[in-house]
Amino acid sequence: MILEVATLNVIPGSEAEFESSFQLASKIISSMHGYISHQLQRCMEKQSQYILLVNWETLEDHTVGFRGSPDYQEWRKLLNHFYAPFPTVEHYALVHQDRTEPTVLT
Repeated sequence: MILEVATLNVIPGSEAEFESSFQLASKIISSMHGYISHQLQRCMEKQSQYILLVNWETLEDHTVGFRGSPDYQEWRKLLNHFYAPFPTVEHYALVHQDRTEPTVLT
């Protein structure tokens, strides 16, 4: 499994519109071959900065399959005009993972 990490700097003042467009774009990425899961997180300190975390089966599922697909053009139309500067995208492979069960307060 590969983790795609994209740092998204959204034009200040367009965060709500970006989040709405991202909901539409989520349907595109989640339908791609090799897609496992994704999440969008907003920075607490910089309200116009987000990170997109996408789990792919292989690097090529993202770089060739998704980016080379016609659907990627629709993804770009929905989202690219929100970014300033253009996102930084990097890929990571898992080295170590610990899991603990969350504590449930009753």
